[in-house]
Amino acid sequence: MPAGGRSEFAKRIGVAPAYLYQMVQGIRPISPKRALSICEASGWEITPHELRPDIYPNPTDGLPADKSGEAA
Repeated sequence: MPAGGRSEFAKRIGVAPAYLYQMVQGIRPISPKRALSICEASGWEITPHELRPDIYPNPTDGLPADKSGEAA
């Protein structure tokens, strides 16, 4: 992320930058709801599968239809 990007991203998902850091480092777990908000805030560059493969085992699981390549 660019300088200041981490802080701005944390604001977009409604957490403190320190909490975002803890999620990235694996110190804090990422809830299913938070995982989807992170994905949405990233423009779906980050996928639910990357954050929670235990819940979204396939790479397209949890993606909106326009991002998953499936017909709507």
